Amino acid sequence: MTGGPEPISAVAREALERELADLRTEREAVAVTLRDGGGDQAGDRADQADELQRATELDRLDRRIDEIDGRLREADSAGAPPADTVGVGSSVTVRFEDGAETTVQIGEVAAVLDATMVTADSPLGSALLGHRAGDTVSYAAPGGRTTAVVLSLGDRPV
Repeated sequence: MTGGPEPISAVAREALERELADLRTEREAVAVTLRDGGGDQAGDRADQADELQRATELDRLDRRIDEIDGRLREADSAGAPPADTVGVGSSVTVRFEDGAETTVQIGEVAAVLDATMVTADSPLGSALLGHRAGDTVSYAAPGGRTTAVVLSLGDRPV
């Protein structure tokens, strides 16, 4: 990551927006229980502990909601992924040492159902960041250090 506003891929944006919607629904459900006081006016220590736990959960939800809102705003201000260098949101075709070629998406959030997504903080993803078509990158793989050649970004070959 560059430290400045980072673009975001469509897949990552969709995942964050889905998580945000789920968090807001969950937050409202927890907030209702706090507003209603849990329904018991007697208020023994167990009730107070339960209320404290719900308040703590509300704080956790609020922090994550703020984090996602901020990331989505940052992505909006960053604009589209870079066209000439690999960045978050880029689509990159690489050739590995064994000759295999594949196209991957560089993202922040690994999508469980998207086998082409690599996160920017993964060994391959971080090695690719900032590189251009034609560059060779080296990174740590389960079998040891390996290299890959950046063949193209998007649909622009070397």
